[in-house]
Amino acid sequence: MNLTDNLRSTAGLHPDRVAVKMDDAQLTFAQFAGLASKVAGWLRELGVEPGDRVALSLPNILHMPVLYYGVLWAGGVVVPTNPLYKSREFSHVLRDSDAKVFFAWNAVDEEAGKGAAEAGVTYVSVDPASFLTELGTYAAVEGVDRAADDTAVILYTSGTTGAPKGAELTHANMMRNAEISASDAIAGLSAGDVVFGGLPLFHVFGQTTMMNAAVLAGATLTLLPRFDPAKALEVIARDKVTQMGGVPTMYVALSQFPGRADYDTSSLRRCVSGGSALPVEVLGAFEEAYNAPILEGYGLSETSPVAAFNHADRERKAGSVGQPIDGVELKLIDAEWNEVPDGEDGEIAISGHNVMKGYFGNPEATASAIRDGWFRTGDIGRRDEDGYYYIVDRAKDMIIRGGYNIYPREIEEVLYAHPAVGSVAVVGVPHETHGEEVAAVVIPKPGRTLTEDEVREFAKERVAAYKYPRVVRIVSELPLGPTGKILKREIVVD
Repeated sequence: MNLTDNLRSTAGLHPDRVAVKMDDAQLTFAQFAGLASKVAGWLRELGVEPGDRVALSLPNILHMPVLYYGVLWAGGVVVPTNPLYKSREFSHVLRDSDAKVFFAWNAVDEEAGKGAAEAGVTYVSVDPASFLTELGTYAAVEGVDRAADDTAVILYTSGTTGAPKGAELTHANMMRNAEISASDAIAGLSAGDVVFGGLPLFHVFGQTTMMNAAVLAGATLTLLPRFDPAKALEVIARDKVTQMGGVPTMYVALSQFPGRADYDTSSLRRCVSGGSALPVEVLGAFEEAYNAPILEGYGLSETSPVAAFNHADRERKAGSVGQPIDGVELKLIDAEWNEVPDGEDGEIAISGHNVMKGYFGNPEATASAIRDGWFRTGDIGRRDEDGYYYIVDRAKDMIIRGGYNIYPREIEEVLYAHPAVGSVAVVGVPHETHGEEVAAVVIPKPGRTLTEDEVREFAKERVAAYKYPRVVRIVSELPLGPTGKILKREIVVD
């Protein structure tokens, strides 16, 4: 088994159908498969063997799916990273995953190259203008078979505490989740459909529900490197997009865009939402504006990601994340893993074919998160009498800004490196557009002074742009518990 089996199969069935495009540039399935096989040939020359990790950091351009499938074609393991990372973030992922090669978009050479140098990893700068031509100089090679439980992708996620951990998703995890995502119950994809590719492909939501599902179904994936409502509507109208996946902030922007009537979006027939809770008001406003239903689901990086969904062939309950997908179970548990009685809130635990293999090189974290095949999510939920699940609260302390997970401890550790910072707590505050905004509440060291701008700029230089705290407050004290622990739940940011 290899996730690339889907690409090979579709290239055989629909060689001349457009597989992926970005504006005027496009690749057929035959071209896509051919280039992936050449990436594998290049990797072989670089000494990459089956099971070796290869990191990628690119936006949604044609080169990302080509490299992604090329790594898998060679039997390697894909380690996707966010191009917005700073060098320290790149370095951590590269070191922790023991990556052998790192391909990154040339626009981020400074930070990515520095991170690769710090980690001692072979660095390849990807110039979009010449890269695909350069690939033509390498020999195509046969694909490498992998076992179903061999790792296909390692996705870095922090959960709620500590340094980011690599969730190992197997070929079986990814293939089965792509099959379900493409099925009539969710996206309903088939050859001839056009999928909107505005979700980042370095994130599992975009990988599985958009890219991998489209490859499996023989649908066209039309890419948008950076989401903008006007450009998104242009793509939907131009390419006659039939299916869209997005996070709530995308649907907010599209439903509120004043010029939406200028675009013909009548081809759009189904949308899916995930990443964070979709407000019922947003769902209604979008559907009224675009006459296309939004089906909301739930999942995590550790679950490939889809775990529950408002299935197209069942009753949709607005505000709910639906019922478990086929072959997956959900339950609600307490801190000791005991199932809670009906009617009570509990932590969501997930079991099934979608649950990760574990955290790469971290058996302690794996044992803490998975017991008897059940993965504890850290998310608090409830279940109604029909088996529909509702998210009551997200994982403790985690901030979700515009669909991106942000982990307060990482930001706090960066700010603690400032010589004038005595104590700091990072929390999420409500934001009309992004859902949540990052706020840092700081106590200066005795005898030192700090400004809000100084704290903000210090963090901005050291973490990705979506992570740094836009909101900063300098205070004289923070609420503390009896052991001296900062009580974040009592922090009020005005």
